[in-house]
Amino acid sequence: MLNPSWTPNLWRERSALHQPVYPDDTGLRRVEDTLHALPPLVFAGEARELKSKLARVAQGEAFLLQAGDCAESFKEFNADNIRDTFRVMLQMAVILTFGASMPVVKVGRTAGQFVKPRSSPTEQQGDTELPSYLGDMVNDIEFTASARTPDPQRMIKGYHQAAATLNLLRAFAQGGYADIKKVHGWMLSFVENSPQGHRYRQIADRISEALAFMAAFDVGPASVRQLRETDFYTSHEGLLLPYEEALTRIDSTTGKWYDVSAHMLWIGERTRDPNGAHVAFMKGIDNPIGIKIGPLATSEQILKLAEIINPKNEPGRLTFILRMGHENIDKKLPPLLRHVKTYGLNAIWACDPMHGNVIKSKTGYKTRPFDSILKEAKAFCAHLRNEDIHIGGIHIEMTGKDVTECIGGAQEITEENLKDRYHTHCDPRLNASQSLELAFLLADELKSEVTRTTTPSAKTVAS
Repeated sequence: MLNPSWTPNLWRERSALHQPVYPDDTGLRRVEDTLHALPPLVFAGEARELKSKLARVAQGEAFLLQAGDCAESFKEFNADNIRDTFRVMLQMAVILTFGASMPVVKVGRTAGQFVKPRSSPTEQQGDTELPSYLGDMVNDIEFTASARTPDPQRMIKGYHQAAATLNLLRAFAQGGYADIKKVHGWMLSFVENSPQGHRYRQIADRISEALAFMAAFDVGPASVRQLRETDFYTSHEGLLLPYEEALTRIDSTTGKWYDVSAHMLWIGERTRDPNGAHVAFMKGIDNPIGIKIGPLATSEQILKLAEIINPKNEPGRLTFILRMGHENIDKKLPPLLRHVKTYGLNAIWACDPMHGNVIKSKTGYKTRPFDSILKEAKAFCAHLRNEDIHIGGIHIEMTGKDVTECIGGAQEITEENLKDRYHTHCDPRLNASQSLELAFLLADELKSEVTRTTTPSAKTVAS
């Protein structure tokens, strides 16, 4: 039931990092009041459903696929972009499910991922210094004084774009597009002739054969909802606290607080201070919560965050999203896992192999080497297996567009290719081909885990 000691505005008593400075307090309050009166974007019952599915992940019975845009854009908002990212996630889920023989919980970085923390509050071009671009819900990427001034009205625009995105995603997930019979049709044209396209078609052919076999027994999408529909959830970094507070409501069924801006929220590496405003806010909402964990984190900090966010040690409530970097993970992760494991936390361990592997190319573009992403993902899986911890999930920035933002992969994108289709508003994303390549690697890793946990030991066989 409702916690009388917590209210959504208590974060205002704490230090709130990476918040924009709005020049008009009165205008900000009016926007907050408007948002508070608008309908919820998601429902508390949906967030509870996601938590129950994540509980299966925490118990080693499912896998979390969390993927989507780095920072959603107002200008690039259209149905085709939403559809193409969704269909790549469907393909990734098919690959992972087929390889690991376990359910995949699909959570998009979408319908709210409009705000980004930046390493510096200002940006300088030539002799001009202006506020940094903080995401379309705060200011504009154009480098002018008016564009970079934080505008609270952008929260209203972000809310309506999130609502439209959610409406379309629900239609795709439940209106026939996700029907497993259409598994071949999810292929994007620019991936079709790639090695990943070939491997995917092999899986799709085998699924079609299995469906034809089941149809002989009158079993198929018409009779089994899970074969014609899919459950799809949304998430974003809960960074812009005035927006999150305004969309936090009491659920009439349970009497608990829920942030109805998304099914799942996460706390970033830069805002996970146990005494900070973001942790103070997240502790009071009943949504599933993720916490980004970088190479400087200690096991003591992780245990403290778990104590605050998940004091009842509830499975499905808490996901640790590790973003170590391929050069740090072998040194930093094993001792951290060993220490934390002894406390029996019911937490999901997921890998973010993107954020720790950013470099600046010779051509001036910020990029991520795909080899580094694969190395971190493989090392993550190996270290969790060594500690007998379930490989819980993957968290990536990707798009269904044929972008050239991360170098490498089967397409052999070079630093010179970056300029061809570099469209991100913030950090470089995997394209569809690279995303599927990563999914195949993870499927192999998960298959190894399943084999290891189901094969009888020599001692067992002998007995």
